[in-house]
Amino acid sequence: MTLIKSISGIRGTIGGKSGDGLSPLDTVKFVSAYAQWIINNTKVQKIKVVVGRDARISGEMVNHVVIGTLMGMGIDVVDIGLATTPTTEIAVTSENAQGGIILTASHNPKQWNALKLLNHKGEFLSAAEGALVLDIAAKESFMYADVDKLGSLVIKTNYLDIHIQQILKLPLVDVNAIRKAQFKVAIDAVNSVGGIAIPALLKALGVKEVIELYCDPNGIFPHNPEPLPEHLTEISKVVKDKKAHLGFVVDPDVDRLAIINEDGTMFGEEYPLVAVADYILQNKPGNTVSNLSSTRALRDVTQKYGGSYFAAAVGEVNVVDSMKKNNAVIGGEGNGGVIYPEIHYGRDALVGIALFLTYLAKSGKKCSELKSQYPKYVISKNKIELTPKINVDKILESIENKFAHEQVSTIDGVKIDFENGWVHLRKSNTEPIIRIYAESKDELSANNLAEKIISEIKKMI
Repeated sequence: MTLIKSISGIRGTIGGKSGDGLSPLDTVKFVSAYAQWIINNTKVQKIKVVVGRDARISGEMVNHVVIGTLMGMGIDVVDIGLATTPTTEIAVTSENAQGGIILTASHNPKQWNALKLLNHKGEFLSAAEGALVLDIAAKESFMYADVDKLGSLVIKTNYLDIHIQQILKLPLVDVNAIRKAQFKVAIDAVNSVGGIAIPALLKALGVKEVIELYCDPNGIFPHNPEPLPEHLTEISKVVKDKKAHLGFVVDPDVDRLAIINEDGTMFGEEYPLVAVADYILQNKPGNTVSNLSSTRALRDVTQKYGGSYFAAAVGEVNVVDSMKKNNAVIGGEGNGGVIYPEIHYGRDALVGIALFLTYLAKSGKKCSELKSQYPKYVISKNKIELTPKINVDKILESIENKFAHEQVSTIDGVKIDFENGWVHLRKSNTEPIIRIYAESKDELSANNLAEKIISEIKKMI
């Protein structure tokens, strides 16, 4: 059993003893700590928190525990039921709530669940805020409400409709262009909330035909729910055999987007953000942001339109902070996470789909043709497992010094920019591992770059 406490939330496996996973007792403790943090940091007389969840099997059980705990802390709860992560984020601001909790373990397997914690802006807590919540939990320094001051519960199930209407109102989403294109689209929603949200969105956008794979929100994932090429063989075949124009795949909480070309090939994990950014920048030139482990193609596209590209530390909250600081018109992460500030500061596969379909319709190109116009890069993902006695920070410092003559960033581990690519080294927060990502123009060059750094680390060890 596993329980991981981090600034981005609390995630763990279901079952076993308290403290070993995300048991009901652990859920009560961390939700109480989060509620106390809100109480400590707001002057509002009556606090409101939004709760939404994905469709995983444990969701209903965890939902009851979370809602009861918040009410026990004297907080009013708006339960929006089965909802995507971006839908829940939008609900927080729409409700003028002081926070939100999303019950989802994202792309983790079915035995996992998590508490993702939001502030009053519907955005993830900062590192400092998350640390305060964990400190309150560790000390159990929370106080429950008297019987006359318990919180209330309101159930609202219309937030998907609100979310979709907000997307349709975006100036760069063109429903008429999409309708005229008469798209046939295949989707794989891994039997989670995407099975509700994506068909509804595509219908509202005027897509002519939708081929649904695994759209029953029962939480029984038919394959590994992380939208990576090795997990998407079935929808790739369907897109090709059914002669669909393209395919969309989302993770269980619908904040990541993968795209399948009309010939069954992958659009590429890194490239939904690149394509959407290309479309946005054509219409509204400006700056962009992605994390240090994302493709260089976003930088290339941004500079093409006269904008500046900025790299943030890995993690959505860091990308969002950089986007605000640098007035970015589009940003996100290379795992298919599109963040479009015109609607909200959060990864949103629904807005990514709407913008991508508009661009594809207006371009008049096939999906694979659209992809081929972007700079081709390949990322090699590696890791080195270390013994607990090895000083990982010392190794990273040595690598930084070794390549000091290159362009080096240390805002998140060590990233070295070479003329023909880059290498990014990060230590894991949960295990003695160094993750090594490298990117270059082809697979061989990317692997060679990674191997160059790996051999240096092995010498040090």
